[in-house]
Amino acid sequence: MYFESRTHAGQKLAAQLLEKYRYENCAVVALSDGGVIVGEQIASALHSVLTMIIAEDIEIPGEGMNFGGVSHTGSFVANSEISGSGMMGYTSEYHGYLEEQKRQAFQRINRLLGEGGIINHELLRDRTVILVSDGFSSSTIVDVALDFLKPVRINRLVVAAPVAAEQVVNSLHMSADELHILDVKTNYFDTDHYYDNNEVPSREETIQKINNIILNWR
Repeated sequence: MYFESRTHAGQKLAAQLLEKYRYENCAVVALSDGGVIVGEQIASALHSVLTMIIAEDIEIPGEGMNFGGVSHTGSFVANSEISGSGMMGYTSEYHGYLEEQKRQAFQRINRLLGEGGIINHELLRDRTVILVSDGFSSSTIVDVALDFLKPVRINRLVVAAPVAAEQVVNSLHMSADELHILDVKTNYFDTDHYYDNNEVPSREETIQKINNIILNWR
């Protein structure tokens, strides 16, 4: 399945979610810049809050695989798709490199966010949380989001995306209460591949948009 744009894909997901969640106390949490565009359509349809978890992937050199992700809280979450022994091996071989990459990623996130960040636990407490991405090629960002949500009492966890890799969907079945994935790919290409229009705001523009939304809540 291909989509005209992320806005178009978000409208399709919103139509799926509307009947069940229109009158529920929901919070839409985007997991990527493109996910904010998708999530805007869902949040608008559900009249819910919209915010974002900022994270950066840490790649293993030459492997085409993520070691894990660093969130705006400074937490590092290992890629759950890598076995325990595999993770120990990578940590031993690339320890210095990986620690430096984690430090740099956290610094980049801090420079973008400034003080306070753009999301806190109170925005999500006792709500149905809808995690949204424009496409899941790996489960790393979901792992980061789940780690962030651990101390939060939520009613239900819903994951929504226009497209996702099959192995990611398989892992999501174990962590989410409900999935809304429009298309599951056995062989997942780059997320942009599935959209005719790939205009996505910069990270700075995305964060400014989210901050403006939060200011309106206050």
